[in-house]
Amino acid sequence: MFCPKCGKQVDDGAKFCPACGEALSVGKKVENAANDMFNRAEQGIGSAIDDMKDTINNSCNSNNANYNNAYYNNPNNGVGQRVKDDRDLVVFILLTIITCGIYGYFFLYQLARDMNIACEGDGEQTPGLAAFIVLSFITCGIYGWYWYYKIGNRLANNAPRYGLSFQENGTTILVWLIIGNFICGIGQYIAMHFLIKNSNALFREYNRQKGF
Repeated sequence: MFCPKCGKQVDDGAKFCPACGEALSVGKKVENAANDMFNRAEQGIGSAIDDMKDTINNSCNSNNANYNNAYYNNPNNGVGQRVKDDRDLVVFILLTIITCGIYGYFFLYQLARDMNIACEGDGEQTPGLAAFIVLSFITCGIYGWYWYYKIGNRLANNAPRYGLSFQENGTTILVWLIIGNFICGIGQYIAMHFLIKNSNALFREYNRQKGF
C-alpha cells in the first residue's frame, strides 16, 4: 500500500509511514478526524458565544440607543454592515442542544438580520424572530416551513448578483424538511446544511464586495 500523505510505498500492516511518519491505521485516522471535528466545533462555539455576548452588549449599551431605535423602525436597517459568513452546522446542533433550543432562536434572529442586509434592494424582507415564533405557534409549525422555504428561494434568487449559483432553492429545503421527518428527523439537518452552506457563500461574497 501507499502512504496517503507522501505517496511512498509501505508494507501492508504498517502503522506509520517510515518516510513521513503519517499514521496509517484506520483507528488513528478516525481519531484524527474526530479531533479535527471537535477542535472545529470548539472554535465555532467560542465564536458563537462571542456573537451572543456582542449582541446582548450592543442592545444594552446606552451609546447604541439611537442606533437600536433606527434599527427596529427601519426595514432596511444595517445596510453596509459586515454579516456573519462562517456559520457551522455542528456548532448549531451542539449549541441548540446545550441551551435547550435557545441558541436555535438566536441563530434564526441573526440569519434573518444578515439576509436583509446582504439581500437589500431585492424587494423582499425576511421576517424576524418575533414573527417566526408567533406565526409558527399559530399555524402549528407550518409557517416555520414557509419561512425556511422563503429563505432558500431568496438565497437562490440573489446568488447571481454576487456571481454565484446555487442548485438548492426553497423547494429543496421544503422537501427535506417534510420528507426528512420520515427518516428519523434527519431531513431538517440536511435542509439546515444547505441553508448554512449557501448563506455562508453569499455572505462571504457580500463582505468581500463591501470591503469587510
